[in-house]
Amino acid sequence: MGNCIVAQSGGPTSVINATVAGIVKGNQLNPVYEHVYGGLNGIEGILAERFVDLTDMSDEENHILQQTPSSALGSCRYKLKRDNVEDFEKLLEIMDKHDIETLFYVGGNDSMDTVAALSEYAAKNNITGKQFIGCPKTVDNDLVHIDHCPGFASAAKFIATTALQTWLDVMVYPASRQEVFILETMGRDAGWLAASACLSEKVDILILPEDSFDKDKFLSRVRECIEAKSKCYVVVSEGARYADGTYISAGESKNDLFGHAVLGGAGNALKAMILDSGAASRCKVQDLASAQRSHASEQSLVDRMESFRLGLSAHMHSADKSFTGKMVALRRREGEQYDVEYFTIDADQVANYVKHFPTEWILPDYKGITQEAVDYLQPLIEGTPTIVYKNGLPAYVEPYYLN
Repeated sequence: MGNCIVAQSGGPTSVINATVAGIVKGNQLNPVYEHVYGGLNGIEGILAERFVDLTDMSDEENHILQQTPSSALGSCRYKLKRDNVEDFEKLLEIMDKHDIETLFYVGGNDSMDTVAALSEYAAKNNITGKQFIGCPKTVDNDLVHIDHCPGFASAAKFIATTALQTWLDVMVYPASRQEVFILETMGRDAGWLAASACLSEKVDILILPEDSFDKDKFLSRVRECIEAKSKCYVVVSEGARYADGTYISAGESKNDLFGHAVLGGAGNALKAMILDSGAASRCKVQDLASAQRSHASEQSLVDRMESFRLGLSAHMHSADKSFTGKMVALRRREGEQYDVEYFTIDADQVANYVKHFPTEWILPDYKGITQEAVDYLQPLIEGTPTIVYKNGLPAYVEPYYLN
């Protein structure tokens, strides 16, 4: 009986560890592997042989791991380039050295590209006995061929809750006090997170990357709201852009190691437009930044359960030793009652593609989202798991990469 290793990559979520917990629990219930190792800091850590043994994790630790936000195994932004043969050779040598048959990689778009690249290299070089399996996660919800990504629903729940609660804060002042409140969310290429704020039913103006930004139209909408009720609640995605593709965020964006724009400042850019134009006399910006992907004490119960079960499913599929180069995904079952089923797809069919928020779900003039969009989003945020607390704060697993 060989071993397996699970690692995490890219930006974390509040339920990414639930998938790891599912893989560990799956092996405890059906021992396919002698050891379940955790690779610390993704591919970068595996290449440095930085492991932790998760095989005999207690039920208590498994439960706490599921409620622990961020990547307990640590993450990385390491680009596994197909022309860098040394990395592929070294990784396979390390897998052989530790009798590792299967690598589970939990991540987003670029992580699925890593799964695809490893399986392609193994096939090209007639390397057998090795499996590379992708487990999706991303708060951006921008992976194709999957109904929704584990991690998105909890972030959406946090954003919608924040929109409701900050709207209540803004509204306490009388009509004599004009104020625009701007909530900025993540979403470089897709507007799923910003759109989820509309579940609060308090958003006056919604600006998404999929809906080209028109400054004059935006300011006109702000003036309409101020004239009608002296308050205006705006939600903007960090990736909002003009028709020519230019980001509205203040300053010039930089690129990360994968060539993606590093954004931030869309809310402040809108604030400057509003104050400079005189559309309103006061404007406040709340950038949710990392909070939207690391707030775990109000996880979506649906999200956490699905993330855990996806780990179980990935482990189960790995018992078939021909199963490699695949991502385990989920899709919504037809019917009035919400439910999902798990399926698999080639990782290269997911990597390097973006699932945008459907333009047909966007109302004109930045007025929000359609009922069809609400019907898609609403079931995902239902329920809150029972959270274990310690000294008044949510209990968490000490990050393995710190031990």
